[in-house]
Amino acid sequence: MLSHIFDTHSHYDDPKFDGLRDYLIPALFELNISGIMHAATDLKSSEFGVAMAKKYPRYYTAVGVHPENLYDATGDYIDRLRALAVSGNAKAIGEIGLDYHYEGYDRDAQIKAFREQVELANSLDLPVIVHCRDATGDCMEILRELRPKGVMHCFSGSVETAREIINLGMYISFTGVLTFKNAKKSVEVLKSIPIDRYLLETDCPYMSPEPHRGKICDSAMIKYTARKAAEVLGMSYEELVEKTEENARALFKV
Repeated sequence: MLSHIFDTHSHYDDPKFDGLRDYLIPALFELNISGIMHAATDLKSSEFGVAMAKKYPRYYTAVGVHPENLYDATGDYIDRLRALAVSGNAKAIGEIGLDYHYEGYDRDAQIKAFREQVELANSLDLPVIVHCRDATGDCMEILRELRPKGVMHCFSGSVETAREIINLGMYISFTGVLTFKNAKKSVEVLKSIPIDRYLLETDCPYMSPEPHRGKICDSAMIKYTARKAAEVLGMSYEELVEKTEENARALFKV
């Protein structure tokens, strides 16, 4: 049985969960998943999260526009996000950030949207959920300047960058990647940060941990990441889970 694990990053609006949500979400809470955070990716996804948070007491939501979805980062989108955050009792602004991985990305537009949404979070006293891929320099520059509360999700950077993120007062979150055989960098980062500054997430339906790699991920699989983290840190599973639960609730104020 799982024990008080908070999944701090999920995408249950993904089509892979179509036809499954109505029984999957309640079943997860029966398994002692203590909380699920929805990471929004655009305005429609933000609306989905608000609706789900109203439906399930332990389902929480962020609102935001992902850097790959800049079609929504136009016009009055900040006002719309602000209204959703306030009316929907959002606990964070996210998933926001920078992603320079694919050819054809618009660096200036991504930076503009990231800055605007971090400023929104600061104005609402909410943490940010940050996505950063192949854009560490620009991402860290904005975080240094605006100094939001928040978490770097699915962290894949260096120990040095991790320490700077921690020094900014933020958290670092680990996915099922931690269980992969080639996850040496993630293991070293986990070892390098304070116990009160790391979180667990699934990023479901992505990032399924071993032994379920390649399958659709859901929050129940977070136990494998927790077990690996406990092993790496030389802690008991129960102690690791309890601490990450405390960290999640401290960050999101739930």
